[in-house]
Amino acid sequence: MEFAEVVRRRRMVRNFDPDRPVPPAVIDRALSHAVRAPSAGFSQGWDFVVLTRTQDRKAFWQATTDQSQPPDSWLRGVRRAPCLIVCCSDKGAYLRRYAEPDKGWTDEDEARWPVPYWDVDTGMAALLMLLTAVDEGLGGLFYGVQPGEVPAVREALGIPEDRRIVGVVALGYRQPDRPSPSLRRGRRQPEQVAHDGRFGVPWQREQQGTR
Repeated sequence: MEFAEVVRRRRMVRNFDPDRPVPPAVIDRALSHAVRAPSAGFSQGWDFVVLTRTQDRKAFWQATTDQSQPPDSWLRGVRRAPCLIVCCSDKGAYLRRYAEPDKGWTDEDEARWPVPYWDVDTGMAALLMLLTAVDEGLGGLFYGVQPGEVPAVREALGIPEDRRIVGVVALGYRQPDRPSPSLRRGRRQPEQVAHDGRFGVPWQREQQGTR
């Protein structure tokens, strides 16, 4: 499938077939693509906790949901996903990398970083997993773990304190679901978000072929 078509078809899926596991080869391929994401200084400060066994996914859901409340439609659909990949960033890997001789810094001061690239790069890795899922005919969803749930998830999955849970990739074969109501907001077009040479000057699409 052409890359442009993969991007066009990549809509987040919120309902999965619980009886069709994701083939191990597809998970391997998604992870192989994820580690080819760009990373500052080739720091590669990411870890992925893959949950395919029923008991492992159950531990995750117990840590992130109120067991005394009935699940809403979102949770009912996403909880059917046969594969969850918890994406974690490792800030220390970046701070240590940029304190090495070839980078010129002599300390691990976080204030040197304009943005937390450990989180940015882990997000790029997650996107490559989602694109892989579409290319393989599966559905995918990326969502976050709420702050109050993080300690329980750490304990349930053995995630150390020096890793940040950036989000979770759910993978599986899609079932019919209702698109997010947020899509009614409409997609912003390139000319609405791209600026030509100076902020506030709209990018004109027809100019692309003449430059």
